[in-house]
Amino acid sequence: MRKARRKSIIPGFGISLGITLTTLSIVVLIPLCSLVIFSARLSPAQFWHTVTRPRNLSGYFVSISTAFIASVVNAVMGLILAWVLVRYQFPGKRFLDGIIELPFALPTAVAGISLTHMTTPNGWVGKFFFDRFGIRIAYTRLGITVALIFIGIPFVVRSVQPVLEKIDLQYEEAAMLLGADGKMVFRRVIFPEILPSLISGFTLAFARCIGEYGSVVFIAGNTPYKTEIAPLLIMSQLQEFDYAAATSIALVLLALSFVILSVNGYLQSMVSRRISGLS
Repeated sequence: MRKARRKSIIPGFGISLGITLTTLSIVVLIPLCSLVIFSARLSPAQFWHTVTRPRNLSGYFVSISTAFIASVVNAVMGLILAWVLVRYQFPGKRFLDGIIELPFALPTAVAGISLTHMTTPNGWVGKFFFDRFGIRIAYTRLGITVALIFIGIPFVVRSVQPVLEKIDLQYEEAAMLLGADGKMVFRRVIFPEILPSLISGFTLAFARCIGEYGSVVFIAGNTPYKTEIAPLLIMSQLQEFDYAAATSIALVLLALSFVILSVNGYLQSMVSRRISGLS
């Protein structure tokens, strides 16, 4: 007898694939292809000359270095925040849990203006650090890093938090009964479980911070070769109606983000296979 075919809840494969490809093309592929089309107006030599100008290289370095530092800080602080939200009960927990997503909803320009106002030498945060330690925050790379930390922290928290919630406490109790202390339980039981999600949160924050513009442009100061970020270079070229140069710089950032996300997928797969092999 012929086996009865299982009915799928969603439409057939053909319809589903067609809808998926159409949506992907309209939302993602067509806008990205426009970058390649505009950049193709330049010859390979012109493209290379454009993207390797000293000012552009400085912009890449500022964006990448500050984004990396901010993502490292977010990975550490995001893990701590996720741990507190999952493992402890305290007044205002729901409020703190909700405010974590504020950078997602808050317009980036509003975040940039607010952070700049707070961190200038006359602001209440900037004045404290400048008067006590002589440290300037606004209009420096430190200020850029602060803005990127604000933007990237939700990616880490929301990546790690669901994994922490699913960890069975019985495994920790069993490890303690076998003589493990708290540090060993975290290192051998908990951390391997949350490592893939921590890597995911780090790389997502890193990729997001590299292309951040609205919250950074106000606090950066935009001094060439010092605090000028790569997205600002794109806007400068657009204001000069040099669309080929703007799309060439954007294509470099797109390629960099693609590499970061590809490394993210590879690392997560490698870590997951290693954990599966140990279990």
